[in-house]
Amino acid sequence: MLGVLTREQSEQVLRSEVIGRIGCYTGSKIYVVPITYVFDGKHLYAHSKEGLKIQIMRQNANVCFEVDQIDNMANWRSVIVWGKYEELQTKNQEKAMKILKDRLTPLLLSESVKPTHGMGPEVVIKQPKAIIFRISVEEITGRFEKSNNH
Repeated sequence: MLGVLTREQSEQVLRSEVIGRIGCYTGSKIYVVPITYVFDGKHLYAHSKEGLKIQIMRQNANVCFEVDQIDNMANWRSVIVWGKYEELQTKNQEKAMKILKDRLTPLLLSESVKPTHGMGPEVVIKQPKAIIFRISVEEITGRFEKSNNH
């Protein structure tokens, strides 16, 4: 059975996951990449090194974000968010880092998955400064498929 998720169900998917894909667009290029994020009910919070996605989002703040929960090919949920990119500064940046750390730190199980750009004491001074940003959620849609056999 295919169906539409309610707003509440869509938000639950967003809250339960930490990796999604952000899509951004400039006049000549569409760019979609995975990011680690945290959803607080109004915003998606994330961090990144300076790079192409940050450059594009600074030019065009309109973004699309997608996340999946896939049990198998016949049982999945997918949510899409449209919103606006906002680079955070000082006080808002500290608040965002706390939200990210509180949600992501319990998931960091090995040295190989620890972020190296702004999330912890292991940061080397020569590394680029982390860009902390959030996406203000403007619209959310969600779909699902559920097999009667599972």
